[in-house]
This record gives sequence, C-alpha cells and structure tokens, in this order.
Amino acid sequence: MEQPKFKRVILKLSGEALAGNAGYGIESDVMTSIAYQIKEVIELGVEVAVVVGGGNIWRGIAGSEQGIDRATADYMGMLATVMNSLALQDALENIKVPTRVQTSIEMKQIAEPYIRRKAIRHLEKGRVVIFASGTGNPYFSTDTTAALRAAEIEAEVILMAKNKVDGVYSADPFKDKTAEKYDTLTYMEVLNQNLGVMDSTASSLCMDNNIPLIIFSITENGNIKRVVLGEKIGTIVKRKGSAE
Repeated sequence: MEQPKFKRVILKLSGEALAGNAGYGIESDVMTSIAYQIKEVIELGVEVAVVVGGGNIWRGIAGSEQGIDRATADYMGMLATVMNSLALQDALENIKVPTRVQTSIEMKQIAEPYIRRKAIRHLEKGRVVIFASGTGNPYFSTDTTAALRAAEIEAEVILMAKNKVDGVYSADPFKDKTAEKYDTLTYMEVLNQNLGVMDSTASSLCMDNNIPLIIFSITENGNIKRVVLGEKIGTIVKRKGSAE
C-alpha cells in the first residue's frame, strides 16, 4: 500500500473551485470529482478535514462595497459556506464516505456546532469533517479559518486547492507570460512580496504555528492524492528553517 506523507490534513477549497467554469454556483461534475479525490485520500488512511469558502455564491467584501454593512455582508458569506459544505457532504455520502459538517454559527437542525474534541474524534474514526461558516466572526476570511482549525486539530499541513493556477507565481500568469512559478517559499517571503497566497492574518498564524501550506491545482484528477503521497507538485510555503 502507498504510504502517505501526512496523517492529518486540512483541505482548503475556495468557493470558486466548486463553481468550475460556470464562475457562479455549484457545478455538480466538479463537486463529484472533488468528492472522489477526497475518497482516494481517505482510503490511504489519512484523516481529512475540509474548509470551504463561499465566493461562488457571495463575498462579504463585495457586498460591503455595494453598501451593505460589512459585518452583515460577512455573515451572509458565512451562510454561503454552509450551503457549499452541505453540498460537499452530500457528494461524499453519495459515494459512501462518512462525513460531518460542523459550523461556527450554531444551526443544529442541519449541522453540528464546532467542538474541537468532537472534530478530532470524528477524524480518528475516519470521517471527513467539513468546517463551515468560517470562524463565526466577521472580518476574517476562510483562509484564516483554515489556519486556525489546522492549529486547533493539529493538522500537519494545509492543502490549498486552486482551480485556475497550479502554484504560486511571481505575477499573474494569465497577464504576465514571464511570471515565474515558485517551488518553495517561506511565509516571510509571501508576506514581504505580497504574493496573495492567503491573507496576512492566515499567513502569520501558519508561520507562528509552523504549519506548512501546499498550493496546487485541483482540476487534474488525483492531485490531492499526489500531494498527500509527497509528490512535488504546486508550491510549498513553510516557515524558514523548518523541515518539509
């Protein structure tokens, strides 16, 4: 049996990744592909938690720019992540992967409240845990949620799945043909060069807790498994001097 490099991981999915080429909403073929990729990793014995964004439905910052109160707009974005999480749960359970959704905002009719010890217990039992509604607080992104939950459940790595790029570049590769793809970076380089991998709060949290980050493309089937097995795809971001 293939030996995974990691035992417990956080998979960060952007809302845009769930929309596929449509750009808005949820594309069923994309959701099914992601579910099967997660199942491949679970079958390796890896414990998988997922943080899902909501940008395919609603973005708090965009809402605030339209005149909606920023906190209200952010709460609306949190509800969008719950919709995505329930859709992912359904896709996983359709292929016999046991799943639990935990929300930072209590809505017990449809999901469990986030409880750290309960989440860890689910993971130990082989269940996929999907963390929804961000941190439960406005002004914090789902990137920060991924960093926070990774620290709390002692995940070994955050896998940041992208649907448009296959790593981190020195510039926008769609606009600048000379843009250079990085194989490895430190968190200080990400922050100092403003590379936009994740927001500064999330980057600092990962750096302070020595949590590596791997950015890769999810559009190619099997990539989550390849990353978990240690293949060198995408870009690795880590604290300076830490081991891969």
